[in-house]
Amino acid sequence: MNLQQRELFFKRLQQQNPLPATELIYHSHFELLIAVLLSAQSTDIAVNKATNKLFTIANTPQDILVLGEAELKSYIRTIGLYNSKARHIMKTCQRLIDDFSGQVPDDRKALESLPGVGRKTANVILNCAFGHPTIAVDTHIFRLGNRTGLAPGKTVREVEEALMKNVPEAFQLHAHHWLILHGRYTCTARKPLCQECVVANLCRYRTKNRQTY
Repeated sequence: MNLQQRELFFKRLQQQNPLPATELIYHSHFELLIAVLLSAQSTDIAVNKATNKLFTIANTPQDILVLGEAELKSYIRTIGLYNSKARHIMKTCQRLIDDFSGQVPDDRKALESLPGVGRKTANVILNCAFGHPTIAVDTHIFRLGNRTGLAPGKTVREVEEALMKNVPEAFQLHAHHWLILHGRYTCTARKPLCQECVVANLCRYRTKNRQTY
């Protein structure tokens, strides 16, 4: 896509959803961090069901440490990989207390130093909590970047870098959520809803039903 097409692409997504947001439910930076850690290889719905109960009991690093790893697991056992996630969460809570005064840091390097926090998680936190124009490339965004021609790449990092280069500056803050939501509900993996897509005529997807445009 050229610049004009990219601007139109995001302008249409913006018109469809002016203020996009994560579907994870949270009320603090710490709750967001825990929710994102739990969301790996799981759905936001499943995470929200677990954290709805967990956060009423423990929603600070100190509370989680007092709760203990075994009890934490009882709240998140419906989530995939809950054993390893519980270990990471306990270690992350301790690091937050020891090194960051119990606060979630507004810094990529510091975030990625936390157990279980990789680049994608750090990008989500920086964007949602602190308003940085970052893009966390999940399976939906990776598919969308390649399928539409917006940001082709063979790896997650390549797609991320292409998006940061290709997304017009005016749309960078919310691009993360527009793309995730579009990939989750419209540009789905098996049967993309091309007839309902607001950017279909800008898309490079070769196998879509072009008779509808």
